[in-house]
Amino acid sequence: MTDVYDLVVRGGTIVDGSGGEPFTGDVAIARGRIAAVGTVNERGAEEIDAAGFIVTPGFVDIHTHYDGQVTWEETLTPSSGHGVTTAVMGNCGIGFAPCRPGDREQLVHLMEGVEDLPEPVLTAGLPWRWESFPDYLDFLEARRFDIDVATQVPHAALRVYAMGDRAVQREPATAEDRKLMARLTKEAMDAGALGFATSRTINHRSSDGTHIPTLEAAEEELATIAEAVAASGHGVLQLVSDLDDVESELAMIRRIVERSGRPLSISLMQWHHSPEKWRTVLRWLERCRADGLPIKGQVSGRPVGMLLGFEMGMNPFSFTPSFKRLAELSPFERRCALADPATRAAIISETPDPSDHVAANYIRGFGDMYALGASPDYEPDVSDNMAARAARCGTTPEAEAYDAMLAEKGQGVLMLPSVNFAYGNLEPSREMLSHPDTVYGLGDGGAHLGFLCDASLPTFMLQYWVRDRQKGPRLGLSEVVQGLTSDPAAAVGLNDRGRIAPGLKADLNIIDFDRLKLLSPRVSHDLPAGGRRVTQDAEGYVATLVSGVPIRWNDRPTEARPGKLVRGSAQRLPQGASS
Repeated sequence: MTDVYDLVVRGGTIVDGSGGEPFTGDVAIARGRIAAVGTVNERGAEEIDAAGFIVTPGFVDIHTHYDGQVTWEETLTPSSGHGVTTAVMGNCGIGFAPCRPGDREQLVHLMEGVEDLPEPVLTAGLPWRWESFPDYLDFLEARRFDIDVATQVPHAALRVYAMGDRAVQREPATAEDRKLMARLTKEAMDAGALGFATSRTINHRSSDGTHIPTLEAAEEELATIAEAVAASGHGVLQLVSDLDDVESELAMIRRIVERSGRPLSISLMQWHHSPEKWRTVLRWLERCRADGLPIKGQVSGRPVGMLLGFEMGMNPFSFTPSFKRLAELSPFERRCALADPATRAAIISETPDPSDHVAANYIRGFGDMYALGASPDYEPDVSDNMAARAARCGTTPEAEAYDAMLAEKGQGVLMLPSVNFAYGNLEPSREMLSHPDTVYGLGDGGAHLGFLCDASLPTFMLQYWVRDRQKGPRLGLSEVVQGLTSDPAAAVGLNDRGRIAPGLKADLNIIDFDRLKLLSPRVSHDLPAGGRRVTQDAEGYVATLVSGVPIRWNDRPTEARPGKLVRGSAQRLPQGASS
């Protein structure tokens, strides 16, 4: 019998990304596309027995910061190890194009400060073979990856290119500045950018403490750029803001969407300093939807903050004299020194040296600090924070934190949440995840390398919210798969993926759902110049396919590199594909 298909995945439980009920069936693939779904009688040149496993579309992560990593690496880890098959970059207005040669250092320091990518890593890794945004896309077009990548025009780079030092000083854009930014945006969109992204949060600063150039960009500047996106005939807008003056800021965002007509997503979370503000934003999103305005909140399914540990970028004792003296030791030597009782006694008894570091006081918040554990617990009991544990045990919070980090052979991790855990549970996250005006996001893959790894969110969503949660209502399997696939794909206009349907791109995950497990975060030194980053692995991914090609088998990478740059033209549904 002649083989009809390149590959057939047989007998899996198909969760097709539409939100419909799972069903048992086959998926046939030909020339990188899904050719048939259901009962497939014809043979494939290769076949995978998926009986007992779930089969999902590849996950689409619309909030990553791989803008630098894609220029020196072929693997988009850790995201590709968590079922992600498409990653969208350029978020929060941070990126490396357009960029004049004289502004490279400025953009490096901005990425270092905002997204915690160390300057030595960026200096060693970035090849800088571009100036314009189309040049950057052409450079990426020539490369191959394990997964697909797409990108947005970053406002900070755009503003610095158009205004130079006046952008860094956050001066208002002139009419000529706005005209230039609009022209460059239209040029980028025509070349294949998916949209435009900006930041209005004081938390985003350059490594020298300077606020991001876009912090106070005027409404007319943002609207002019948004209209340039609209002039291309496609594209989305992405924005992060502190929303300090929530009514005024939301009103401005609404006017920008009304003027441009383009879809917009805004980061939405439970801010601990204002734990009910997210409800105000949700009500606003509901009113916008009722008025026909395409605005979504990007939400995360677990607490966000800092991961602390002796091998992480920071820990509660980072600024104590005795710990600072260990800085030059190798990780092994440091672990041995930290296990010494005399060293422990000195460190936990010391007052940190004075520091103007933005996190110096925050990382000593023992009353909000939890041991993540060998099986990471992102919804711990509030009675398990370091201060409460110390009170029960008759010791000190410092001693509890020290010993928790010394666990797991010196690689124990503490979670210090500042978002989505204000009330000591994840109920606000559940409400946001289930709301019709939100979309899954905020994984930040490729960023915050010294103290965060939320690129593992897809695995967490399936393992915790669907299967394991005991502390409140769970979410349905079809609902979460839709939230990881077709919803984010549609939110950025990538209509050729995100579902298992004939004619669509053959990006698939085959998952042993019963065995799915998120492992503890760990530090690796695999970046350019030996740079450090926090990674997090998973177990239970039988296979991940990109365009029908396996990029991972049984939680291990293959050598295949079918991933490529996705330009804006992919936003149109392929001819003959199912809607």
